[in-house]
Amino acid sequence: MEQKATEVNRFTDIFKTLKANQYKVANTSAKQRIAKLKTLKNALEVDYKQAIREALQKDLNKPYLETDLTEIYPVIKEIKYASKHLKSWMKNQPVDTPLALLGASSWIKYEPKGVCLIMAPWNFPVNLLLVPLVSAIASGNTVVLKPSEMTAHASQVLKQIIETVFSSDEIVLVEGGIEESQDLLKLPFNHIFFTGSPAVGKIVMRAASEHLTSVTLELGGKSPSIIHESANLKDVVKKTVFGKFLNSGQTCIAPDYMLVHESIKEEFVSVFKETVAKFYSENPEASHSYCRVINGKHHQRLLDHLEDAKQRGAKIEIGGQENAKENYLAPTLVLDVPLEATLMQDEIFGPILPVLTFKTLNDILEIVNSKDKPLALYIFSKNRAFIKQVINTTRAGGTCINHNLIHFLNNNLPFGGSNHSGLGKSHGKFGFEAFSNPRAVMKQHTMGALDLLYPPYTNLKQKLIDLTLKWF
Repeated sequence: MEQKATEVNRFTDIFKTLKANQYKVANTSAKQRIAKLKTLKNALEVDYKQAIREALQKDLNKPYLETDLTEIYPVIKEIKYASKHLKSWMKNQPVDTPLALLGASSWIKYEPKGVCLIMAPWNFPVNLLLVPLVSAIASGNTVVLKPSEMTAHASQVLKQIIETVFSSDEIVLVEGGIEESQDLLKLPFNHIFFTGSPAVGKIVMRAASEHLTSVTLELGGKSPSIIHESANLKDVVKKTVFGKFLNSGQTCIAPDYMLVHESIKEEFVSVFKETVAKFYSENPEASHSYCRVINGKHHQRLLDHLEDAKQRGAKIEIGGQENAKENYLAPTLVLDVPLEATLMQDEIFGPILPVLTFKTLNDILEIVNSKDKPLALYIFSKNRAFIKQVINTTRAGGTCINHNLIHFLNNNLPFGGSNHSGLGKSHGKFGFEAFSNPRAVMKQHTMGALDLLYPPYTNLKQKLIDLTLKWF
């Protein structure tokens, strides 16, 4: 008990330091904030690029190219976008003032929320910690960063980067596990940005409610991929194999299950087999392009899913091979999966892809709409009417048509879920707004109409109110 009290006090001191400095940071100019972002960009591109690659290879057996594409590039792209637009974002945004309030002007000032906490997961430890940090810096906040303890090598490099680039009274990275996260959540942050599972998201939201802290929750869910009979199958499968088995399926917006029109199921499976072999060879375990499951616990969780599916009559069509010592699980395609199987109940978050078939749009809707709103929904089709029907009759955080995952990289689009898959949006201006309070400001320049309505109330003033109700 004594040790835990010491840890809480340590985090409280960090919090107080950041809080005492929040107004100084809040009043920095766009030029000063952009300079900080460019220093971070240089650290990622030059000083620590190789260290990040090596750390993620140790943590996830992640190929260098995949690290560059999915960890470093999104952060650099976010920095470039924010640097280009920050001056306009920070400007007061004039809005109309009603005629009934004649003599006044109105505008919105985006002010920093204050002291923020960013909690990142293990699957993309650099990307999902630093992309929201870019938004927090652009908005003028002080920040505590909490990376996952599961990617220890990446966390160590990230700590070096933060301590090198930023002042400790502005941005601090705290390492540790569940206990450290719980202690941080006891502090009265002004905003919490959390990326992770819906189950932990509920814990974060519950803790935030104690201080009425606003939250952005980037969660997950079962993101479906719908393949219409009009789709180009070779193109569909190429994109699906890449999107599903990137990071060994440990991606919150990876296709979680496929809904394939029954007329093209056999061809889909055949092309899928060919594509997996082309991408990862006949022995993916020896491929330098294929990641590993994060740890033994998650590896066993995935094996349990497969065993449950087999017990219920499902068929492993491709893959299923595993190596517990290496946390390896081959790219796996599973057919004839019953809806009650755990593979169709829980977010898979691994290299297992169930395939279901459909005949009609109603077949799709019965499955998709019976589940919580997914973080992403994918549609492969050349039929515009079908695409429109699916979008209009389903709900999702985001959607790609004839591709998957790539909407994450468009800074002009809001990224985030809906209800069970998340609350709030991030990226680009949406990220800037997530870490900002849109403060309403109104200035009275001359005598206003309301000045004519002060007590005592008279018949003339009543007539003025009647006219206002009717015309203004």
